[in-house]
Amino acid sequence: MKVAFVYSGQGAQYVGMGQELYDNYPTYRQVFDEASEVLGFDMAALCFNEDTALNETEYTQPAILTMSVALSAVLKELGYKPDMVAGLSLGEYSALVESGALSFKEAVALVKKRGKFMTEAVPQGVGAMSAVMGLSRQEVETACEKASSKGLVIAANYNMPTQIAIAGEVEAVAYAEELLTEMGARRVIRLNVSGPFHTKLLEPAAEKLAEELKNVRINQMEIPVVTNVTGQVISSEEAIIPTLVKQVMSPVYWQDCVETLIAEGVDTFIEVGPGKALTGFIKKIDKTVTVQNVENLKTLEKVTAILSAD
Repeated sequence: MKVAFVYSGQGAQYVGMGQELYDNYPTYRQVFDEASEVLGFDMAALCFNEDTALNETEYTQPAILTMSVALSAVLKELGYKPDMVAGLSLGEYSALVESGALSFKEAVALVKKRGKFMTEAVPQGVGAMSAVMGLSRQEVETACEKASSKGLVIAANYNMPTQIAIAGEVEAVAYAEELLTEMGARRVIRLNVSGPFHTKLLEPAAEKLAEELKNVRINQMEIPVVTNVTGQVISSEEAIIPTLVKQVMSPVYWQDCVETLIAEGVDTFIEVGPGKALTGFIKKIDKTVTVQNVENLKTLEKVTAILSAD
């Protein structure tokens, strides 16, 4: 058995996420306490109480990172570590913490700023994202190229063979949606997100993030990390900062990440963090691998049963 931990991205958050684990595992609570200390607000209250702040990018990102790292800490305490790691967009920061390259304290402070920079980069109403189901990469890219006559629009998230998200300026995205529907897309759904993530419109956020990253210490990776930017293993510690800068405004090659992990011999995927979006994507990419998410006591029991079977 070769195991990859894969980490949830933005959009997976929900009120009450991880509360059972917080109530039952001191190791889990400790990570939340560290986040609260670094950020100056109560992370548990943010995650467990009804509050619209959880859905604001500046708070969503550190909340998901905290839950993901806390889950990893519990798994480690129980004796389980991955052979390789990856994460969807924001989840790549959780993967880098698990690899040892980033400290949690630096990562949680960084992603709060990242969320703020992303929100500020594009004024509300300027950009949009849509999920496209049932068309190939080439078809989606062709439609985006044609729709670029109306403004910027690209394929921004290559999630799985039958789902790709497009992003860009509102008028161009709307035109691309029309074209994709005409081309026979099974569904085209406008996403409820605050901006056109993973496009060049986020360049101002990338520039600000680059400044912040100058002050961040990168440690040696103890576990190989596969990045969204290329869909390949990060080649060296020196490549991490340029990769994180580029990642904000580059497409997410998630399908490629999963295919790389499988090519490296991974046969068991554990989705660590809220929700099970990645579990669904991975099952569509390769039906032969074992996939299980972990986000509460019930799923933790399932994961430990799978990992103990080795």
